Amino acid sequence: MPKYTVTPGTLVPSTPFYYYDFDLLRRTLDAATTEAAKYGYHIHYAMKANVEPRILREIQCAGLGADCVSGYEVQCAVENGFPPEKIVFAGVGKSDREIEGAIRAGIFAFNCESLQELEVIDALAARLGRRVNIALRINPNVRPETHKYISTGQAESKFGISYTEIDQALGKLHSLNHIRIVGLHFHIGSQIRNLSSFAELAGRVNEIAAWFASRGVELEHLNMGGGLGIDYEDPDAEPVPDFAGYFRTFHEHLRVAPGQTVHFELGRSIVAQCGELITRVLYTKTTAGGANFAITDAGMTELIRPALYGAHHRIENLTAGTEERAMGLYSIAGPICESSDVFARDIEFPESRRGDVLSIRSTGAYGSIMASNYNMRPIAPSRFSDKLN
Repeated sequence: MPKYTVTPGTLVPSTPFYYYDFDLLRRTLDAATTEAAKYGYHIHYAMKANVEPRILREIQCAGLGADCVSGYEVQCAVENGFPPEKIVFAGVGKSDREIEGAIRAGIFAFNCESLQELEVIDALAARLGRRVNIALRINPNVRPETHKYISTGQAESKFGISYTEIDQALGKLHSLNHIRIVGLHFHIGSQIRNLSSFAELAGRVNEIAAWFASRGVELEHLNMGGGLGIDYEDPDAEPVPDFAGYFRTFHEHLRVAPGQTVHFELGRSIVAQCGELITRVLYTKTTAGGANFAITDAGMTELIRPALYGAHHRIENLTAGTEERAMGLYSIAGPICESSDVFARDIEFPESRRGDVLSIRSTGAYGSIMASNYNMRPIAPSRFSDKLN
């Protein structure tokens, strides 16, 4: 079944709920793994995008590893069948307990984000009698064309070890006996649509990797992070992201040493387009200033991205799509007691009425995973294209 539809006379389940198109998810996974396999690349799914158990099982069965940014995500990945040897653990603030749990689990590698973290992991590994693999997350000072809140690779970012500190990091590693450097890790941001940003990243990685090689450090792998964006404006125009162009860009610009593996951490591009947030119009109103509002039963508790950083999502009135209605300017807002609880302002939208069913598109990533109980609201359930009844 394709995207969620409403037909006259059909009973729509209680709203709000998240709807997932599993056919699209499988097509997306097939495209990603097929294109990566052309170059022998490895994909780790970024758990922070969505941890719905059915989705995780589908991704794990497709052969992807897991990219985790908390110890709890590591635990979740293991519990959902991801082999520990395919799990990487990044995160700028790993607690001792999270590190110890990941060491005991036997994960593939820690992506270390500060000089002090190297010392902490070494000490905890010594306490447990282990020697663990680490990759240095280097901040390459690449500024992608994306929102400042989801840019992570520029010089002023809190993420990663500065490229100016790598000499100091390498010196420190010589005195730490319970960690072993096996790779480098990079991530410059999310929702990047201009592939030239990735070409620039590859160029910087080539320089940094060559510096390590010149000092006798053998890097078993390069982890290029993720960041491939999706089409939020018109999700039907590109339901499956351009994995071919993405991986080809790295193949053309990244220098890979003999025997070295290349890893990627994709989240949004895997799951975003297969998800929708289905909601109903509770009330319509016109303000004294003449603004038309449609108030829905979903709010920032179900999708915080618009309130958090002004993110755009395509919104469709599924009920109006079955009949002729006049168009007008509407703001679509939720019921939460916050002025920022608005999904869209003054958009061209069909005349909307109480009871209309709306779809907020491209919510498979950073929708349900960021949901909250604010205003004591329950977490909205998930429904699936192959199990609607």
